[in-house]
Amino acid sequence: MNVRIGALGLAGVLLLGLPALVVAEPSPGSVAQVRQQVESSMLVSGDVHIETDGSVSRLVLRQEEKLPEGVVKLVRDSALQWRFEPIVVDGKLVRAVAPMSLRVVARKLEGGSYEVSLRGVSFQKYDSTDPQNVASIQMNPPRYPELAFRAGATGSVYLLVKVGRDGKVEDAFAEQVNLTFLSRESDQRRFREVLARNAIAAAKGWTFRVPTEGDVASRPYWNVRVPINYAMDRGRDKGAETYGRWVSYVAGPRERAPWRTEDRNVETSPDSLAEGGVYMADRNTGPRLLTPLQGG
Repeated sequence: MNVRIGALGLAGVLLLGLPALVVAEPSPGSVAQVRQQVESSMLVSGDVHIETDGSVSRLVLRQEEKLPEGVVKLVRDSALQWRFEPIVVDGKLVRAVAPMSLRVVARKLEGGSYEVSLRGVSFQKYDSTDPQNVASIQMNPPRYPELAFRAGATGSVYLLVKVGRDGKVEDAFAEQVNLTFLSRESDQRRFREVLARNAIAAAKGWTFRVPTEGDVASRPYWNVRVPINYAMDRGRDKGAETYGRWVSYVAGPRERAPWRTEDRNVETSPDSLAEGGVYMADRNTGPRLLTPLQGG
């Protein structure tokens, strides 16, 4: 889900050399410390071909030509070492093709080189027609908070939403907030809270279609994840394709919702989910990865 607003007339917002990162009201000492926390990443998607023994025989990347060669090699070499829990259908081992959404992260090291690694993956397909999934009925996007707009504050909020049996939202929690602008650490905390509160307030007015089939249909409530992006249009960059491009940000801490006692898929990171979907958090709709995300 995108929350986007035009930036015409916005003063004091400057582009950094890093991609898609904005400097807001720089304060030399503390901003320099926050700058050290900056990382760049991209979401890479594709299809993983899984054999009957759980090994991976093939990885097909979406729009591979748009991805840096080094990223393609890292992702493919890692994926071919993965091993999944064998997939059983009607009592028989079967081959399968699973959708993949993977976050690749680059951090600058001393001397100017970069360390590139894999941070979180999702093998979950967004399917609003599946009667075992929670699906959107009404999800009005949040309005851009005025305080954040005036400061040029941009970023992404990764919500965990608790959906009751009537399809209404019982609670919502920001599991992570990544900011795409630089400021003092105190301002980073402040605007993470501003964007999180804004997203949560909007979510509490949403309604969903709840599962009607399968084991999940009898649950007292369902957890779903919804990514929300707060961005500002900047003239010619408006609507530009971002797939295959590095986006720089200051990653916020990952936190757990107070009503949630466990995460059933430790490899799934909230920021590995593509925008525009409603993702089941407690139903394993994809294959289970048994090996580390990135091999030695």
